[in-house]
Amino acid sequence: MGDEKDKVGIIGLGYVGLPLLLDFCDARVNVIGFDIDDKKIDMLHKGESYISYIPNENIVKHIQAGNLEATSDFSRLCEVEYIIIAVPTPLDEHRQPDLSFVENTTNTIAGYLRKGQLVVLESTTYPGTTREVVLPILNKTGQAVGRDFFLGYSPERVDPNNKNYSASQIPKVVGGVTDDCLKRVKSLYEKVFDKVVPVSSVEAAEASKLLENIFRGVNIALVNEMKMLFDRMGIDVWEVISASATKPFGFMPFYPGPGLGGHCIPIDPFYLTWKAREYDFSTRFIELAGEINSQMPYYVVQKTVEALNEQGISIKEAKILILGVAYKKDIDDARESPALRIIKLLQAKGANVLYHDPYIPLIENLRSYHGFKMESTDLTEELLKQQDCIVVITDHSCINYKWILDSSRLVIDTRNAIKGYHSDKIIKA
Repeated sequence: MGDEKDKVGIIGLGYVGLPLLLDFCDARVNVIGFDIDDKKIDMLHKGESYISYIPNENIVKHIQAGNLEATSDFSRLCEVEYIIIAVPTPLDEHRQPDLSFVENTTNTIAGYLRKGQLVVLESTTYPGTTREVVLPILNKTGQAVGRDFFLGYSPERVDPNNKNYSASQIPKVVGGVTDDCLKRVKSLYEKVFDKVVPVSSVEAAEASKLLENIFRGVNIALVNEMKMLFDRMGIDVWEVISASATKPFGFMPFYPGPGLGGHCIPIDPFYLTWKAREYDFSTRFIELAGEINSQMPYYVVQKTVEALNEQGISIKEAKILILGVAYKKDIDDARESPALRIIKLLQAKGANVLYHDPYIPLIENLRSYHGFKMESTDLTEELLKQQDCIVVITDHSCINYKWILDSSRLVIDTRNAIKGYHSDKIIKA
């Protein structure tokens, strides 16, 4: 079991915080997880996971070993040597950064901050947040950064359910407000990660996360645009990507889809576009990529309307089943999923919409869709035959897509899930 004086506190036990907590536990470090959601705390005490790809046994073994605790009592922050902040950083309805979770958490930490503690922000945000937002709050305690307490930033690099890389294998970028802060941050993450990558400032560490996600967002926008162009030209974009990917250099395959989802790529780039205005700089690539990607749900709906029209069916009162609402395959996270926008657009046109997702039995209380509530429908041959069309939004591995094709009248495939079958019933969108 880890040394008591090296105890780590992680604030925010969601899709970033809980996996990180377990990574530290696996490294035999004592950890206290903090969250305002008592339901999560109760489940962890019972050894139950609330994230689909994290099995219960990963929690039970550390509860039994005594190196994992969870609490909503933030006064226990004084017990830990290291405090990691892993709370949400959403955008508001005007695409402005909402740092209220970070600010509230930092204010709580300030109330219990003791000499020698290290505070690390992991939440994705714009360059300058650690120094301009977090540091001033902690400075109000009268303690000096780099002497009485230490402050750093390390961007999370969570890729849910990625079976190719464990967290410890993904290099960890770290930055500190002072040189001594950087040394402390580096020492903390070396307990878990095989490689720690120090950079010259917290701003550089913050920017590195944004660049990673902007790179992906821009390239996904590119292939989405190519998909729409090639569709008009009668060319299969998936075949083109597959052919291009045979080149051993100078090309990296990205794949089109129905739009972007999750907390990272649809949101993070706009933190930088917001900050860029402070420097009188226009981030045209980012804005254009966001414009293209945000239009993809509308493209999918239009392709669906056209495909139904070809069958002599009006979109109004058409029966449509959405297959998959998670933002990526084989996970239980529907945050910012394009499926939600597609459902709303289809409903606005008068369609009768159902959905099936084996990972998400219920959609409700999502930040961007207040009052939106739907339940997953059981997937049966009878249900499929009743629908005017099936729209594949998330290509979960557990779905038998050949069976879907055989049992359905029409399939709108946004993920190239039904590969190797040539049928007039398949419309790629």
